[in-house]
Amino acid sequence: MKNFAVFVNPDLPDKDRVFSLLETLHQEHHIVFYGALEQCDIFPGTIECCAFDQNKLPKIDCVLVFGGDGTILRAKHIALRTGAPILGINLGYLGFLSESTLNDLRKSIIDLLQKKYKILNRMLITCQLRREGKVIFQGLALNDAVIYKAETPRLINVRIYNEQRFVLDTRCDGVVISTPTGSTAYSLSAGGPILSPEMKAIVISPLNPHLLSIRPMVFPAKDKLLFKVHSIVQHAWLQMDGINTIMIEDKDELTITAARQTVSFIKLSNRTFYQILRNKLHLGK
Repeated sequence: MKNFAVFVNPDLPDKDRVFSLLETLHQEHHIVFYGALEQCDIFPGTIECCAFDQNKLPKIDCVLVFGGDGTILRAKHIALRTGAPILGINLGYLGFLSESTLNDLRKSIIDLLQKKYKILNRMLITCQLRREGKVIFQGLALNDAVIYKAETPRLINVRIYNEQRFVLDTRCDGVVISTPTGSTAYSLSAGGPILSPEMKAIVISPLNPHLLSIRPMVFPAKDKLLFKVHSIVQHAWLQMDGINTIMIEDKDELTITAARQTVSFIKLSNRTFYQILRNKLHLGK
């Protein structure tokens, strides 16, 4: 590994320390670091900024992400463009998706150079929003897609289909549709189950449904799920991975399927998923 993409939480107070460490690694191991073009204003001159176009760059071997889980979600587009795995350096609150820390960065890079790592491929979902039969938005989510109501207290009506078969109709504050990776995020707060990131499934977790019988459900990743927001007097919203937000109008249809693409993550330690749950989310404590 010689070519690394770099994505940094721009609000980090210790960015200078990050860049100093990268400069040291460059000098010691002749690693070349490329910064995300949209972050060009925060990088020092020693880091070349680029758009990560596969036709114009050397092959990127790894995407270094400095921040928390939200920063990793914002950096996934680099991994998708380059096909390189992500190594998260936790500088955030929870760091559930991170594998290293700033203090361990040098050791982690050496492990990478010595090929002492494994790759974990995480599932994505494709979201397609249609209005009057036309696709008005399409995107990918690593964690989740969330349908939620506007600012007023009124509930929204969401009708759910699986492979064109009616599943349920619920009045609620919204619905979280998550991947196995996202099952430990917003979906978990909504009462959804925890899924191993190695699974292939989609979780639907309604937000504050107005029926006690409505509960989170798990569907096979091969299924095509359809969500119809109907009979609303106001608009709702669709948000993907807490980033992309688009308005949903009455009778709009949202289709969600498992994506063909995956995002790869570097695993350096022998920690199991369940150890991470105990350490990060205090499972069983």
